[in-house]
Amino acid sequence: MTTKLKKAPELQVEKWLNNTDNITIESLQGQAIMIVAFQMLCLGCVQLLIPQAKKVYDMFPPNDLTVIGIHTVFEHHEAMKEPSLSAFLHEYNIKFPVAIDQPSETGRLPKTMSTYNMQGTPTILLIDHEGYLRAHHFGHISDLQLGAELATLIIEKKDAR
Repeated sequence: MTTKLKKAPELQVEKWLNNTDNITIESLQGQAIMIVAFQMLCLGCVQLLIPQAKKVYDMFPPNDLTVIGIHTVFEHHEAMKEPSLSAFLHEYNIKFPVAIDQPSETGRLPKTMSTYNMQGTPTILLIDHEGYLRAHHFGHISDLQLGAELATLIIEKKDAR
């Protein structure tokens, strides 16, 4: 589902893994960004989204595209704490930065998940080089569709130079 053009809200991060910097949407201004929202106990995430995100991360140079994961837990909270996520990232050889979504004070949906009105996981968010949310996909999308959308963002970024 393509969204209306609006500035992408900041991620609300409890902690970053695979990264020492505090990444923000604002700090990535000038970059095309792909954010993959997942849960490590989500079958669609493990079987489809994570392998797809790893391919994208390996395929596109970082100056063309920044790939970020956000672990957004809305169920099975006790099973998906940071030590389990760290082991998951190691076992699945995930190299891109992964944020832990801030839990809400009410115990409902985590903050970034709520801010972006995500329906669940897997979710892919695509943000252009000017910081606008260009696509919000819930569920799996094909490699061909994702590649076409990413290529569009990268070409637009290069044309803007």
